[in-house]
Amino acid sequence: MSDRVEARKNEDRESSDLYARYVLVVLALVYVTNHIDRQILMVLLEAIKTEFGASDLQMGLLTGPAFALFYTFAGIPIARWADRGPRKLIIVLASAMWSAMTALSGTARSFASLAVFRVGVGVGEAGCSPPAHSLISDYFPPHQRGRAMSIYGAGTQIGAAFGYLLGGWLLVSLGWRNTFVAVGVPGVLLSLLVWATIREPMRGAAESGEPPPSAERGTALRADLAMLWRNRTYTWLQVGAALHAVAGYGLGVWTVPFLIRVHEMEVQVIGTALGLIGLGVGIPGIVLGGYLCDQLSARDPRWYLWIPTLGAVIGIPFTVGFLFLPEPRLALAAYSVHSMMNMAYIAPVFALMQGTVPLRLRSLAVAVHLFIANLIGLGLGPVLVGGLSDWLQPRYGLQAIRYTMLLAAITNVVACVFYLRSARTVEDDLISR
Repeated sequence: MSDRVEARKNEDRESSDLYARYVLVVLALVYVTNHIDRQILMVLLEAIKTEFGASDLQMGLLTGPAFALFYTFAGIPIARWADRGPRKLIIVLASAMWSAMTALSGTARSFASLAVFRVGVGVGEAGCSPPAHSLISDYFPPHQRGRAMSIYGAGTQIGAAFGYLLGGWLLVSLGWRNTFVAVGVPGVLLSLLVWATIREPMRGAAESGEPPPSAERGTALRADLAMLWRNRTYTWLQVGAALHAVAGYGLGVWTVPFLIRVHEMEVQVIGTALGLIGLGVGIPGIVLGGYLCDQLSARDPRWYLWIPTLGAVIGIPFTVGFLFLPEPRLALAAYSVHSMMNMAYIAPVFALMQGTVPLRLRSLAVAVHLFIANLIGLGLGPVLVGGLSDWLQPRYGLQAIRYTMLLAAITNVVACVFYLRSARTVEDDLISR
């Protein structure tokens, strides 16, 4: 009889583990559509600029503040709702909204109207990661969380890859307007799958011995933010990750225009090359970061910060090589290594955040991170590169963009300083291991 009971328990455990993996895959697919909708604009940038007669600074504002300001400011109230309310519903509504707004971008008749639709995309996408991270943390225990976050985080590269692969060919075949429509519709359908198949787990289900968050409900936002601010590891991590984001967005937004202007490559060829790079090295970089995080942080939690630091340091010479190597194939080879190293930080950073804050603040912690990283990284990075490019263009012509994109290497150096500062306190601040 006891053998039968034990066998039933094992079956239930296996079923639960299988369902957790299913949830992770579905959430990762949602994140893929999130980044396809975000990335597609980068491929269409030159075509939109030409039709609307815009400057590099204006296009930087479109890809940066028009999206980032509303994405960041909507994120915190949505995260507060996610820390107390139905996380699944939030993801469903958010996914449907950003996908619809992406499709509507194809109807824009002016630069201003396109900016309005990008604002809508930003507000919708603000409702994705905070509740998704909270759900993942309830389905996966701390010793598996790095790998789970890496699979979810791989959505950035899968989405970017498909954005590049599809964007170049759809642009040529359909034009930029119909391309927006084609990539927006699938996200609406995926939101229905989330609603129909994902269950809302008990908060803290993956941990033991922690009090339920309901006991502390009603805490003022100011008090919750002050608690996060007093967490030294979390605070220094945000500065490092924000600078890392300046490098990622400042370089990423302008990669396609750079290859068109400097290396005179066709947009379809660029889309295919960058898509294959994302799939071939970007995703392995994220997964490797998550695997190393789970393996090494169990021995020494400082590896949560050392992995992003090593990735940034190793990647810097390849970033410079991408910008200044004269032959496009060599430049793309350098970009491949840059991409792998630059992606290794994602899983350790998000896993560490979930391990250093109380259960009831997990969504808020992610939202604050995204607020800082996107406001500084996406809000400033593309604008700085675009504005400097306009300023240097009279002197350097089309080559100006390669000098302004050096910002990525500089900010990654400074990010390492703050990662190492965060590593000094991580053992004291880590809640769950």
